Formats: sequence, C-alpha cells, structure tokens
Amino acid sequence: MTSDFYRIRRLPPYVFAEVNALKAAARARGEDVIDFGMGNPDLPTPRHVVDKLTEAVQDPKTHRYSTSRGIPGLRKALVGWYQRRFGVDLDPDKETLVTLGSKEGLANLAQAITAPGDVILCPNPSYPIHAFGFTIAGASVRNVPLLPLDNFVGELEKACRHSVPRPSALILNFPSNPTAKIVDLGFYADMVAFAKREGLYILSDIAYAEIYFDGNPPPSILQVPGAKDVAVEFSSLSKTYSMPGWRIGFAAGNPKLIGALARVKSYLDYGAFTPIQVAATAALNGPQDCVAKHRAIYQARRDVLVSSFARIGWDVPSPPATMFAWVPIPEKYRHMGSVGFSKLLLNEAQVAVSPGLGFGEYGDGHVRIALVENEHRIRQAARNLKCLF
Repeated sequence: MTSDFYRIRRLPPYVFAEVNALKAAARARGEDVIDFGMGNPDLPTPRHVVDKLTEAVQDPKTHRYSTSRGIPGLRKALVGWYQRRFGVDLDPDKETLVTLGSKEGLANLAQAITAPGDVILCPNPSYPIHAFGFTIAGASVRNVPLLPLDNFVGELEKACRHSVPRPSALILNFPSNPTAKIVDLGFYADMVAFAKREGLYILSDIAYAEIYFDGNPPPSILQVPGAKDVAVEFSSLSKTYSMPGWRIGFAAGNPKLIGALARVKSYLDYGAFTPIQVAATAALNGPQDCVAKHRAIYQARRDVLVSSFARIGWDVPSPPATMFAWVPIPEKYRHMGSVGFSKLLLNEAQVAVSPGLGFGEYGDGHVRIALVENEHRIRQAARNLKCLF
C-alpha cells in the first residue's frame, strides 16, 4: 500500500513550513516576533457589518441550511457593487455566485472544469492556490514568467505554442499577490483578445482591487466588451472590509463557468452561514468610508516601510496596490535564496517575512512583506534589521 495518495503526491512540500516552524519556536521561547509573513489583516471589521451579523444571528431561521449559490439579497448587492464600481451589468441569477472566500471558489472551479492532463497557464510568481488548485484537480500547470510585465503576452504565446495539449485556461491576478503589480484596461483587452484567439477561459482574481494607493482604481476584466464570453472574476470581502475569517467572496462573469461552479458547489456545501451573508450584504450596500479608511492605513504603513527600511540600506520598491511589498533580496544575501534569507531575518532580527519561493520558482530572489503590523512595529523591525545591513 502506497504511503501517499495521488493528489498529495502532486503537491510539493509547503515552502512556508520551515519559516513558520521557526516562528512558532521563537514565540515559544518568549521572543517578540514582528510578523510580516501571512497576509492576515489586523484591522477590525467595520462596526455596522458586525452589528448586522449580531442582529441576523438572533433570528433562529438563519440557523438552518443556507443556499449554495448565496442568498438572493447578497447576489443583488454584488450586482449593485459591480455597477457602481466598474459600470458592469450582471445577471444575479446566471452571472454571480457567492463563495466561501475567493480561494474556495478558485479551487472548486478548477475541479469543475479540469480533466486530468489539461494544461493551465499560470503566472509565476503567483498566489499558491492559483496554480495548486488546478494541480489538485489533475491539471498540468504551465508557469509563465510574470515579470517583466511588458513581455507577458509574448510569454503566453510561447507557452501556447509549446504546450500539448493546448491550454484550456489562464489565471490572472491584478493587483498581484505577491508582486503588487497593477494593470490597465488595455492589458485586460489584450488578454480577452488572446483568450478568444486561443480558445481559453480566463479566471481573474481581483481580491486586492480596493487596496490601491497611486493613480486610478484598478479595473475589472469584465469592463472589456465581450469579456463575459470567456472570463469569470473572483473577489472577496476579506481585504476590502477586513473580513478574512468570515470566509465570504464571489464569482462573477461567464454564465457557463458560473453554472459549472454552482453545480460542483451544490454537492459540496450549503453556502456560508446565513448571518454572515446578511452582514456581507450590509458591507456592500452600506457606507464605504471604512474602505477608504483602511486604504489610508495601509498606505501610511507602506510609506513608513519604504522610508524606514531605506534608512538601514534595504531598498523596498513602493507597491502601488495590495497590502504587500515585493522586495528583492539584498545582493550580499542573494546566494542564500529566499528561504535561507527569511530564516536569517527571523533568527537574527526576530522579523518574519514570506520567502518568495513559496509563490513559484521565479519568486526566489524576493521576499514578501505584508503590511499587517502598525507603523511603530514597522519602525521597530527596521531597527532590528539594522545589524544585518
């Protein structure tokens, strides 16, 4: 009897495990670890959203099974949000679906549309579920170098020419986790044209679309005329409204893909707890000043990170969006790779970051720093790190 199951054999060792183990050991020794590792928002969920949850949970009717597609009111709220934010019209019944966070939606859609051996195009570096959701489903993932971004289309074309069988789907994620790169509507228009030419579906993840600092708000691929012919888009309340533990997100766009995801989900879950969905409706329909407030906090942290780290000699490129900085490993430590460098920062300075290798082979020259510590702690991290520079 084999010791590993088929899907488990297809998953590599968890790159973050070593750093996480060291972090846990340091805390067990009583060390004060400044943790920039996991992108786990530390800001509180807006009061009116919590109040709506508290109100809804008092009704015993909400304690029963919910609906896998999401309650109608929440799907209508998503339609309203897309219209206000992007000028995009959606059919709440055929073109929207509530998910248990965008991560669950991506993974279950991969299960719905993938046959073993299918080829999927995925940018590298990227958020792990983008590639491994399809790996678990049995696909072969063709990694496409994300940077430099101006060569991305050429890399996609090369991947299509040299893939057997031809790719069936393309993953996009902008603003990007981990690189924080943003794109304009022209880029999405190129992607839609490319997908139609190559016969691909596009799965777009815009979980960080509301955390932007410079210039115009990031667009949606669904703003491109004809995008719904090939594209589905995932979003989440986790970062926008600081609701990560609530596990609530959405899929919107191509009705065939939405229908496939809905069918798989109907076998797997009864939807998020109804009071959470009611509260999520209040988040989308209610006052949005909380979103701007959170955005301003992340921007202030970004500015402190860039300036305080510059003073010790570590150049941090200023991210235009997301709650992350994607930071090159300093030249004198580059030989260590991102895992070795992350261990060094933790052992010598009690600062935890995410090794870039965890986001793909092309990320190994970087670490990801999450803006989940306050400004005082960010400055303290710089003081701790000064001994290494």
